[in-house]
Amino acid sequence: NTEYRMNGFPLQPQRRWRPFSGRKGLICLLSLCLAWCAVFFPYSRKLQGSSVRSGSEGGATRHANRNIRSYASVGQVGGFLSPLRLYNTAKREKEPFEPISPPRVTFYSCGPTVYDYAHIGNFRAFLTYDLLKRWLLYLGYDVDHICNLTDVDDKIIERMQRDGVTRKDLTDKYSDLFFKDLSSLNILPAKQYPKATEHIDEIVTMIQTLIEKGNAYRVGDSVYFKTRSFESYGELSGKVLETIQEGQGEGGNKFSGEKEDSKDFVLWKAYKEEDGEVVWDTPIGRGRPGWHIECSAMAQKYLGDTLDIHAGGVDLVFPHHENEIAQTEAVTGKPFCNCWIHNGFVNIDNEKMSKSLGNFKTINQCFKTKLDVRAFRWLVMSSQYRSPLNFDAQQLSNAKKSIVRIDKLKADCENIIESEESSPPMDIEKVISNGLDAFEAGMNDDLNTPRAIAGVFQIVKAAEQGIKKGKLDKESAQNIIACLDKVDSVLGISYNPEGFIDESKKEEEILELNDLSDSLQNLIAKRQIAKKEKNWAEADAIRDTLQSEGLVLVDKAGGKLEIKRTV
Repeated sequence: NTEYRMNGFPLQPQRRWRPFSGRKGLICLLSLCLAWCAVFFPYSRKLQGSSVRSGSEGGATRHANRNIRSYASVGQVGGFLSPLRLYNTAKREKEPFEPISPPRVTFYSCGPTVYDYAHIGNFRAFLTYDLLKRWLLYLGYDVDHICNLTDVDDKIIERMQRDGVTRKDLTDKYSDLFFKDLSSLNILPAKQYPKATEHIDEIVTMIQTLIEKGNAYRVGDSVYFKTRSFESYGELSGKVLETIQEGQGEGGNKFSGEKEDSKDFVLWKAYKEEDGEVVWDTPIGRGRPGWHIECSAMAQKYLGDTLDIHAGGVDLVFPHHENEIAQTEAVTGKPFCNCWIHNGFVNIDNEKMSKSLGNFKTINQCFKTKLDVRAFRWLVMSSQYRSPLNFDAQQLSNAKKSIVRIDKLKADCENIIESEESSPPMDIEKVISNGLDAFEAGMNDDLNTPRAIAGVFQIVKAAEQGIKKGKLDKESAQNIIACLDKVDSVLGISYNPEGFIDESKKEEEILELNDLSDSLQNLIAKRQIAKKEKNWAEADAIRDTLQSEGLVLVDKAGGKLEIKRTV
C-alpha cells in the first residue's frame, strides 16, 4: 500500500491503549461493553472507523496535561470519534460511511481530459478528493485511490487537428502540466493514473459482454448501450427516462440516426476520416471508445466490481455517472458504487467557470506568489464542498489573512520554544482538546470544514491571547504547534509551492490608463463615477474585480489615480 507522509510523520494512524482511571475510565469501560454487545446486532458496522486512541505513558486521560506533539499526524486523539457521515448523491442524504473491506477503502475519481490546461474550477474537484482522502487516512483507513486520465476524446481529436500534433504529444504535454498543478496545490497523488488508451482490451471485453447480454447493439462498427434494458436508469440523477431530451448524451445529436432509441448512448465509435491516427482494430469494430465506458473498465480493473466511493463534479452526475452505473451493473449484476460524492462548481461573477463558456482561469493565470496558491487551497478547503464557490479577489484576500495568521502563530510558538526565557505554565490543554474535538466532529459531518476550522480557530485565538499576555510556556507552545501540524495533515496548507515567488519579492509597475484594455478602462471609469456618487459598495466591487486582474488602484491627493500591476 502507498504510505502517505506529512511533516515527517506517516499519515497512517497508530492504535494506542490508555489504562482506565476515574470517571472517564468508567465511561471508556462502558463504551467498550457497548461495542462488544454491538457485534451481535446488524447495526454494529456503524461503529467502524470509531476506536479508542490514547497514549501509553502514565495512564493519561484525555484532558490531562500531555505533550500533544507526540501525537502529531498520527490520527485520532483519544476517545471515540463520531462515525463519519457522507452525503451520498444516490441516497440524497448523509449516511454512515461503511467500506466493504475495512480498513481498505476503494476510491475512484474522475480525472481530466488532457487536451488543455485544467482550470481552477477543475481543481476544486481535485482538492475535494484530496480533502476526503486525507480525512480517511487520518481516521486510519488504507485508501486505494485511482484517478483516470482521458486521453482519447472528440475534443482531443479536434485539438490535434487544430495544432497539427499527435495524440500522444498533445496528451503527454497536458498530463505533465496537470501533475505540475497538482503538486503546486499540495494534492496527494493517487495510487495510479490509468489512461484510457492503455485499457482498450478491457474496454472491448466489457462491450462484448454487454452485447452478449442484450444490453448493447451494433450499428456498423459502432456500438450503443440499450438504455431501456437497464431498469434503474436515472436513479442517481433523479431523471425519468422519458423526460431526457435527445442530444443530452455524449456527442449530442451526432449519432441520432444510428440509434434504436434516442436515449441510447455510444460505447464504441466507428472510425471516421477526421479521427486520423486515433483508431483501434478490435473484434467489435474499427474505431475508438466512448467516454463513459472508459471509466467503467478502469474502475473495475483496479478496484473491483463494487466501489466504496466514486467522486466527481456535480456536472458529471448526468449523463456520465448515470451511464457508468448502467453499463457496469449490466455487466457485473452488482452495485457499482456504494457512496457517490459530488462537489459544487466554482463561479466567476456568479456564473459557472468552464472552458465552453470561455471564462476559465488557470493556476498560473490567477496566482503569482506562494501565498496566492496556498490561499486558493485554503479557500477551497474552508468552503462546504457541495455548495457553489464564488471566486473573487476579496475571497482570496480573506484566505490569505487566515494563512498569515496561522503562519505567524506557529512562528511565535517556535520563538518561545527556542527562547532562553521562560513563562509560567498556561492551562491550554483543555482548549486544544476541545478545539480538536470540534475539528474532528466537523470533518466527520460530511467534511464540514467551516465547522471544523472554527474549532481550530478557538485554539488559535486562545494561543494568541496567551502570547500577548506573555503567558504561553514552552510546553504549551510545543503542543500548539503539534496540534496545528495535526490539523494540517488534513488541510495541507503549510507547504512551499515550487515555481511561485515569495510574497515579499513581488514587484509592481506603474501603468498609464491608456496601457489598459478598453474593458478595464471602462471599469475604472465606472468606479470613479461610483465614488463620486458615494456608492461605496459598487466602487469596492469594481476594485476587487480589478485586483483579480492583477491591478491595484491607489487613490492619490487631488483626485488623482495611480494604477499598479504586480509582476
